[in-house]
Formats: sequence, C-alpha cells, structure tokens
Amino acid sequence: MDPETLRELLVWGITWAVLYVGFRYVLNSRKKRKLPPGPSGWPLVGSLPLLGPMPHVTLYNLAKKHGPILYLKLGTSAMVVASSPETAKAFLKTLDLNFSNRPGNAGATYLAYDSQDMVWAPYGPRWKMLRKVCNLHLLGGKALDDWQPVREAEMGHMLRLILQHSSRRSNPVVNIPEMLNLSMANMLGQIILSKRVFATEGAEANEFKDMVVELMTSAGLFNIGDFIPSLAWMDLQGIQRNMKKLHKRFDALLTRMIQEHQSSSHLRRSQDFLDIIMSHRENADGDGGRLTDVHIKSLLLNLFTAGTDTSSSIIEWAVAELIHNPEIAKRAQREMDTVIGRERKLKESDIANLPYLVAICKETFRKHPSTPLSLPRVADQDCLVDGYFIPKDTKLMVNVWGIGRDPDLWEKPLEFNPDRFLTPKGSKIDPRGNDFELIPFGAGRRICAGTRMGIKLVEYILGSLIHSFNWDLPPNQKQLNMDEAFGLALQKAVPFVATPSPRLALHVY
Repeated sequence: MDPETLRELLVWGITWAVLYVGFRYVLNSRKKRKLPPGPSGWPLVGSLPLLGPMPHVTLYNLAKKHGPILYLKLGTSAMVVASSPETAKAFLKTLDLNFSNRPGNAGATYLAYDSQDMVWAPYGPRWKMLRKVCNLHLLGGKALDDWQPVREAEMGHMLRLILQHSSRRSNPVVNIPEMLNLSMANMLGQIILSKRVFATEGAEANEFKDMVVELMTSAGLFNIGDFIPSLAWMDLQGIQRNMKKLHKRFDALLTRMIQEHQSSSHLRRSQDFLDIIMSHRENADGDGGRLTDVHIKSLLLNLFTAGTDTSSSIIEWAVAELIHNPEIAKRAQREMDTVIGRERKLKESDIANLPYLVAICKETFRKHPSTPLSLPRVADQDCLVDGYFIPKDTKLMVNVWGIGRDPDLWEKPLEFNPDRFLTPKGSKIDPRGNDFELIPFGAGRRICAGTRMGIKLVEYILGSLIHSFNWDLPPNQKQLNMDEAFGLALQKAVPFVATPSPRLALHVY
C-alpha cells in the first residue's frame, strides 16, 4: 500500500473515531441528564393510547400522579406538558424564544395551507408582519375602538333577533351557538369585507358554523400520523381525508369572498381590512415580503374561524353556567340595573363599572377555557426547566384546563364562583397572558393575536345577554347537560338551546 493511500485511510479512521466518540459522548450525556417524569407507554406507539377522547382530562390526571412537568413519548415524538403556573411561565416566558415555533402537523398541512397562515407559520419576518398588520388594523387597542360602532350595531341585530324568538308561541327557544356564530361572523365581516357575511340566520350561516366546529374539532385531534410519520400515508383514523374535504369547502368560500370583495371595490368609500392586506400582495418592500393569495386566504381562515368559535364557546359556557346557577345571574342583573337601568342597552363603556360581570367572565375563562390545551410549540434547542432536561424538537403543550382545575390554586375548583375574582388578590388576575394561573389565550410571543378582541367580545356580548334577557331551559327540558367535547376549542357536547324572556322596556331593543 502506497504512503498516500495509507495517509488517507489513517485520516478517515481518525475522523470516524472522533465522530463515534463524540456521538457516544452526546448520547451518554443525554442519558445522564434527567428527563421529566411521565408514563412509560407502550412499544412503538408510546403513550398515544392513554390519551383517549378527552386528552386534557387524561393529562390533568397524569400530572397529579407525575408532577407539573410531564414527559411523554408519543410514537417517535417526545412531548412535554406544563400543568402549573410556574412551569407554564418557565416555558412561555423564560424560554419563550426557544419555544417560539410550532411543530408541523396534519392540521397545519391540510387545513392551514401548509402553515401559510398566522397561527402555524414559522416565527420570522412574515409572521411578524401579519401580526403587526392585524394589530394595527383589526385586533389592537385603537383598531378595536375604531370598530366599536360595528359591534354595537351587530349587537342590536342579535338582541332584536332573540326578542323575535322569545315572542314565538310554538317554540320560543334560541340556539345559543348558532346565534353567537351569526353575530360574530357579521361583526368580523363588516370590518374585514365591508359587509355582513350572513344577512340573517338560516342554512348558510348554520353550514358555516358547522364547518368552523368541524375544523376546530379535527385540528385538535391527536393524529397518529403526526407522531409516527412513517404511518401518515395510511391515514389510519381518516383525519387527513376529512381535513382535505373540509379545506376544499373553506377554500371555495374564501375564494368567493375575495372575488366578491374585488368586484365591489368601486362601491367602497374607504379601505377595509382586506384592502389593506391585499395591498401587501403588490408591495414587496419591508421584512415580510410579498403576500400571495394563499397567504391572504389562510389569514382570513384564521380570523373567521378562531375569531368566531373561541369567543362564542366561552359565552355559550357562561350562559349555561348562569342557568345552572340562577342566583349568580340575578346578582349580575342587579348590578346592571343599578349601573345601567332598564331603559337602555349595555354599552362597552359600562363594563368598567360592572366588576361582577367581569368576574363572571374570568371565572368562565378559568373553568371553561376556549383552548383547553394550548396550541403546540416545539423546542428549537436543548434546554433545562426546573432541573429537567428537555431535548431539542420536543413538543410543548400547556394544560390550560388543568391549571384552572388545580385545587392547590383554586378553592373548590369545580364550583362556578365569580366571587374568587372579587377578592383583593383575585381582582388583580388578568387573562391577557401575564398571570399564568389564568391564560385562556396563551402567553408569550405566540399568544393568541385576538386576545384583546376576545376579552372585549366576551364581556360585551355576555353582558348584553344577561342585561337584556332572563334565560331558562326549554319547557320540555329539566336538566342542563354540561358535558364537554374536546377540540382546539372546548365545545359543549350537546347543542345548547335556551328560552329567553325580555327584561328591558321593549322600545330599548
């Protein structure tokens, strides 16, 4: 063997030896590092079979056994679940940047235009640009103040429609989620598209609501293909097939919205939100770059689904709790009668003088958070939390529902008790992402973009429903079903209908 060949073999041998030793060192050092506790799981599938149909409840019970930082192997993936305010703060505030991205999954791929939207997009220039535009023109403080007249007008439509239902002799009931979905879609439609999306309740509005609920439900499912990628092509649960069908329906709806909006541009006197977003299609300047039609449709998908379903589910749960606890409803009405009277409707400016109403909203956020498990994030790098080693690429979820049910945090957590937010300590708790015992919209840089809007809508719409009507079960229903149905948004398992009766002077409506 000539010296040159021998030298090359020696170099390659040393290189592979160094790589082998380095690999073994990293592997052994990781083994020595302490992972958070959790269930051992099964071969291949890990803990996936343990989660069941109500994973937020399962994870809550596992946290009671293993502790507030829970580690699970789900197929070939690893996931850590934070189940206390302290651990949630560690992940979402202290290590916020390391967990600023979301893992890819079937929902992001097949529903959200392959992560081209604002919810699933990678943390970077385009995501920042979308957040900035939404805050400036739709979801930020000044923008919300600017479209306050739209909320007031649409609230008037809703109250008159409920009044019509209450006057029917044969069936004086209201389908609460359908009514809320109609109103919120129209509120958003007027700001985004300069039009009410649905002229009145009916088949088209109900179909839209069903599509939104289906999206939120399917996107919240634990899909086997997301955790065992080699099996994704088989679509064992049929989730991907259903997502593709639903995506086609949403894409057709959004395409029609954009086309109708463009054809009516000559009728608008001022720019609406879609006009502003569309202007970024031609403007490639700035950090965010040019937006495509896919980016625009995916953003509209975010706004019209999360913007209608999350707040409406909170209000639905709140009305159900008030029927279940009529003394709380009466106390809220007494407060409103003192502050507002019965000769006018509630205004948003009244809410600052209605602490019990605000406490009811906070208590609903606690007991029935719209998103029971936070949308997943993923670790960009290895990190340590409370002495536990969290490997790179570990997925993160925060059990918001579980934190709200923790008896170490909340006295009698299963009771619906707004008074807990009227104490000196409780009154200072804010659901906007800084007080980690109450984070219904998440926290950190990936907090829900519509946090301000969601809180404002819940307080205003729920307050208007309480002030304007008494609510009761339908005449043929003796008991209220309070069972949950899991999804990205926490739905009631049984569609909620209630009987309203007006309590204001009729000319007010």
